[in-house]
Amino acid sequence: MCVSAHAFISPTLTNLFIVERRKSEDISSVIQRFLRQSGLESPLNEYRLMQAWTEVAGPAAARCTRQMYIRNQCLHVSLTSPVLRTELHMRRDQLVDALNHAVGAQVITDIKLQ
Repeated sequence: MCVSAHAFISPTLTNLFIVERRKSEDISSVIQRFLRQSGLESPLNEYRLMQAWTEVAGPAAARCTRQMYIRNQCLHVSLTSPVLRTELHMRRDQLVDALNHAVGAQVITDIKLQ
C-alpha cells in the first residue's frame, strides 16, 4: 500500500508555512526613518555638513579653520586668516547653499565667520 506524505499533513499545518508578502521598502528609507524617530537625523546632518566644509570651502579655508560648530542653524567658523575671512564672507550665501546641498538637507541658514 502506497501512502503519500500529503495524506498525513493537516490543512492547518500547511497554512503555517505560507509566507505573507509584505510591502518591500528601500533600506535607505528604513534607516532614514529610524534616525528621524530616534532624534539622530539632525546631529548626523550637522556632522556631515562640517565634514563637507573642506570640499566646499576649499583646502585653504580648511587649513585656516581653527574651530567650527553649529548653533541655531548657524555655522560658526573661526579662521586664522583675516583675508580669507573677508573672501568667505563675500561668498557666504553660496557657501550656505553648497553645504546644504552636500548634505542633502536644510541644516544651516547662515554662516558667522570669526
